[in-house]
Amino acid sequence: MPSAMERKMGEMLVTDNVISSPDLETALSKQQETGGSLGRILVEMGLASEWEMAAALGKQLNVPFITLSHYDIDQGVLSSIPTHLVRKYKIVPVDRTGDTLTIALSDPSNIYLLDELKLLTKTQIIPVISFESDIDEAIERYYSKQGSISNFDEMMKEISDEDFKSVQEELSAEPVDFVTGEEEEHGEDDSADINDAPVIQLVNQIVMDAIKAGASDIHVEPFEKVVRLRYRIDGVLHEMSPPPKKFQNAIISRIKILSELDIAERRLPQDGRFRIKMKNRAIDFRVATCPVVHGEKVVIRILDQGNLMLDLAELGFDPDELDKLEKAIRKPWGMALITGPTGSGKSTTLYSALSTINDPKKNISTIEDPVEYNLKGVNQVQARPDIGLNFAAGLKSFLRQDPDIVMIGEIRDLETGEIAVKAALTGHLVLSTIHTNDAPSTPQRLANMGVEPFLVSASLLLVEAQRLVRRVCKNCKREYEPDKELLAALGVNDGEARFAKGSGCDVCRGTGSKGRVGLYEIMSVTEELRDAITSHMPVNKLKSLAVREGMRTLRMAGIRKALMGVAPIEEVLGATMADDLVPTAAQGQSGGAPPEPAVAELDIEDLEPDLEQV
Repeated sequence: MPSAMERKMGEMLVTDNVISSPDLETALSKQQETGGSLGRILVEMGLASEWEMAAALGKQLNVPFITLSHYDIDQGVLSSIPTHLVRKYKIVPVDRTGDTLTIALSDPSNIYLLDELKLLTKTQIIPVISFESDIDEAIERYYSKQGSISNFDEMMKEISDEDFKSVQEELSAEPVDFVTGEEEEHGEDDSADINDAPVIQLVNQIVMDAIKAGASDIHVEPFEKVVRLRYRIDGVLHEMSPPPKKFQNAIISRIKILSELDIAERRLPQDGRFRIKMKNRAIDFRVATCPVVHGEKVVIRILDQGNLMLDLAELGFDPDELDKLEKAIRKPWGMALITGPTGSGKSTTLYSALSTINDPKKNISTIEDPVEYNLKGVNQVQARPDIGLNFAAGLKSFLRQDPDIVMIGEIRDLETGEIAVKAALTGHLVLSTIHTNDAPSTPQRLANMGVEPFLVSASLLLVEAQRLVRRVCKNCKREYEPDKELLAALGVNDGEARFAKGSGCDVCRGTGSKGRVGLYEIMSVTEELRDAITSHMPVNKLKSLAVREGMRTLRMAGIRKALMGVAPIEEVLGATMADDLVPTAAQGQSGGAPPEPAVAELDIEDLEPDLEQV
């Protein structure tokens, strides 16, 4: 879509009678179809000449015009701006006098770009107009591969050494190579000379500290007088020492440069990515920016393949639960769904399931948004809704490529749901996620989308709901006797159980918890459950039936982990809903034997053999 700046430039040309309004709309439409700059499209269509556009813009903005071919630009001036930004924004630094830098560009109306260049170079920017073709020639002449210049050394000269006293010490322990999204795809590296700039070292420090702390996300949040820095560790946000407020825009610009985002666009959210290479280890980062009142908030998701567990047995499943899941994903056809809130580990479970059944004799394809980890031997597709490649379109394509197993990032609409169900009924194993609160709610969620219940019941093999709760720190773990009221509420007799919690130590940063463990609710779809789904049985009754058929609810699984001393009971109670599964006498007569209370099966002696499994 044409930017607001280019539309403004076009309107200036209309005001100066260089082009007509219909000509402008025609050019903008073509730009939307083919891409490229508006100025070049106007010239290619014969609607305006470069001379006319330069004269009109110069008159409107009171900016002088120069011909770059008449200048011999000093290398020191050229090094004022990194090569990849010069090429991306089609700009050329022409002259530097004191703290003033003259920049040649074809569209000097882009004040946001000029502001970012001012921040980046710590100079006053004087724009001049030049032909776009002249700028392209100058870039090729001065910024060839052999003479590529990317030097940030003059950036942030005013930053004192004391502000970054420990940066080099922290970063020198292990060699690190930051790779932008574009470099990852094309193998180019224009950033070799910029890692000495202090603000860049500060960003490196933030990222490296997060990796060392085992964080899953980094939050950089600008407020009126401070910049708040937080890491999400074990599912909880921890506030860290904040960077100085005066570095706010520089830090955000550096992150955007790494992620190949538009540093001049501060009004709209943007998404990008970059990668760090550390020895034989690669860590991917997904970056999301969002404009807020006092600047731009940035959230960086850390995707460390070194932390990815691809063994289902290592995820904390109880043996009977693991057996149910493995039986389902080894079926030749049908559909297995994973449900849970954002951040509950659904992707890890799916990747582990795919790794378990991955076989060179099987054709496995996935469509994801985003592709978080690369799996060897699996055909992974990145969804692109902006060009029509959504989950439904990707799944349709897979079905024409002789698949055995397909994985869909999420079933979120009727079209995707219907195609997934039909694929499961025609000889394919389908794995996916869906957003519901628990496993028994999933059939109703599909029905609410518009998928026929009889198709759901016929295709569904298993639904697994999950949550992640923090583990008790093993280093400072201690047992304690719980409150009698709590035991009564949980259905555990007084004296039968002892819970565990951490007292706080250096290993767990004083929190008493270290790492996370999964709580799993697995509903295997039996014949009785198929009949119940087809007959539109209400969710609460379906849940009771599933428990009678052997399902352990999230609350039951959580209490089981708490009684084993793996998870704090407070975490379990906060992450799960109370079960109310004891039916009335009438329900007991009509629906079979009543289920036992939520923890009636939790005999302490029976738990001992399972301790090594968690």
